[in-house]
Amino acid sequence: MVSNPSSIRIFHIAGNEATELAAVPYQLPDKGFLWLACTRSYFSEQLGSLQLALQKLSGAPLVDLHVSDLLNPQLPSHYDYTSQYDLLVIRRLASTPSKTGSAALAAVRRTAADKPIDDAPHISTTPVGFAAWERVLLSVHPEDCTVRDAYARRLLQFARTDTSGSAPAEPDPLSNATQERLAREDKAYRAPAAAPAAGTGGVQPVRLPTSPADLMMRTVNIIVDNYLDLRRELSRHLDLWQSALLAPRKRIANWQALLEARLTLHQLDEICEDQRAAVQDWVDAVETWPLPESAGAQRELEALKVRSRDVLEHIERVVHHVRRLEQSTETAVQMHFSVQSNRANDIMRTLTTITAIFLPLNLIAAIFGMNFEFIPLIHKEDGFWWAMGVMALITVTLIGFFSYKRYLTRTGK
Repeated sequence: MVSNPSSIRIFHIAGNEATELAAVPYQLPDKGFLWLACTRSYFSEQLGSLQLALQKLSGAPLVDLHVSDLLNPQLPSHYDYTSQYDLLVIRRLASTPSKTGSAALAAVRRTAADKPIDDAPHISTTPVGFAAWERVLLSVHPEDCTVRDAYARRLLQFARTDTSGSAPAEPDPLSNATQERLAREDKAYRAPAAAPAAGTGGVQPVRLPTSPADLMMRTVNIIVDNYLDLRRELSRHLDLWQSALLAPRKRIANWQALLEARLTLHQLDEICEDQRAAVQDWVDAVETWPLPESAGAQRELEALKVRSRDVLEHIERVVHHVRRLEQSTETAVQMHFSVQSNRANDIMRTLTTITAIFLPLNLIAAIFGMNFEFIPLIHKEDGFWWAMGVMALITVTLIGFFSYKRYLTRTGK
């Protein structure tokens, strides 16, 4: 079965060597493990051939329900298992159907920079499925396969890296958070060895995945790190919203955009909750694995547990931050309406005070406007000026009284 590089890629990983194969083998290599990474459409079209290959490679093909899970593009993140393999489905970030990976994050950045108020970032996701046997990993990706290609490029770069200590170039599709974390790992793995091998210059080669489960968790970590980057962009967007909501002279007209931003937070919260539940189930399952006999295998199992808990901690960070953003946004909305209410109270108090000042003046004018023949001061030459003087005195007195009571003072600018 000849593979199409755009539909399926096959890798043989053994120690610190990674080789890409031209076709799906039907026999396990002597050392290492195999990674079969295909698109969802290829998995659907070549299901029979892949099941046959999995039968010969691992002795246990996928069960029908798990095949349906891997083919379902709407499936939420979840974990399941059999006695032969573990199944993990994680929803990957895709900002729009045509913009995924780094392009999606760039679109969100442009949104936050150009029109932060009117254009709220939208989130759409697509599932990535993993089936991990003892020496075989099958991953089913969406059609763009940015996560697969990014990590595959990294594998091949590490495999071609000599022991001179020079780090490979970071692939573009990886998020900023992923690049920072992988750079730290590279620095740790390339630290001077206690007893370096001859000709290595005291530098250890980069450590490649040691098992299908290890490779699966590294790939899941890349998916989760994209959510960490999106979290930062959403924070910037909502900070601008909060500034606009709390600006006293800012009139918010596009409430629909704010509603969409809040719905985006709710959606991200639900996605990360499903991810956390799935990875937590995986961590609990790994804790029940029997302890290997060899010391090397024990260290690999401990490293897998640490990496799994690290992925879970990343997801929990996103969940915690999203909920804090939801609370901050809700608080900003409430404060906005409180500010608007205070402004309305200031206006009504000012209008009431002006009305109270003019009430006695209107009363005096009404009295002297009555159709009585004999009214005091009405037939005197200086009657008009007496009336105006009394009215001015009342006005000044009331203004002074209301100012003393701070009825004419605004509560805020």
